Amino acid sequence: MVRTPLRLYMSMSVDGYIAGPDDRPGQELGRDGGRLFNWLDDRMSEGVNGQVYAEILSTGAVISGRRTFELAGRWQGDHHDGVPIHVLTHHIDPADEPPGSAKFYTDVNTCAAEARAAAGERAVLVHGAGAAQALLAAGELDELELHLVPVLLGDGRRLFAPTGLDHIELEPVRRLEGRDATHLRYRIVRREGNSHHSVTT
Repeated sequence: MVRTPLRLYMSMSVDGYIAGPDDRPGQELGRDGGRLFNWLDDRMSEGVNGQVYAEILSTGAVISGRRTFELAGRWQGDHHDGVPIHVLTHHIDPADEPPGSAKFYTDVNTCAAEARAAAGERAVLVHGAGAAQALLAAGELDELELHLVPVLLGDGRRLFAPTGLDHIELEPVRRLEGRDATHLRYRIVRREGNSHHSVTT
């Protein structure tokens, strides 16, 4: 069955960190975490980095974890081109009205379904380690697009800390060599009974 893909886009160091130590408001990427995004200096080029950045901007909806949403200043309600922003959170305060197109969700499957519906035939951009782990556990995450940066941060926030999930296979889809980043796309292989199959997207 073909379904709109939920695709995590994430810059990561070779030792598995997506932010440096002490990521917080005012230091959103942690100490030295900005190094993971140097490849974006090349985002307006006609090369590989420009291609990948254009793909990010062509997504039709966003799913974010609450922590990422807040650290990003809620994107002032507009992540890109006014696409709907779906925010996974543990608790919704009725008095807290998110800006722009943003909406809070506590149910992972409902969040994924509404993001897919909003995106139509375009992919859904997933932001944040917490959102990625929740979607993966619910069987909703389809692909990983990892921007692997040639640096060892040594400490910080990992993309996949121990989650308690079972063994998960990844199917390589493509590898693009950009300036200061290798862009790796993997399809998550679903387990049905004793067999594996990849989700068609």
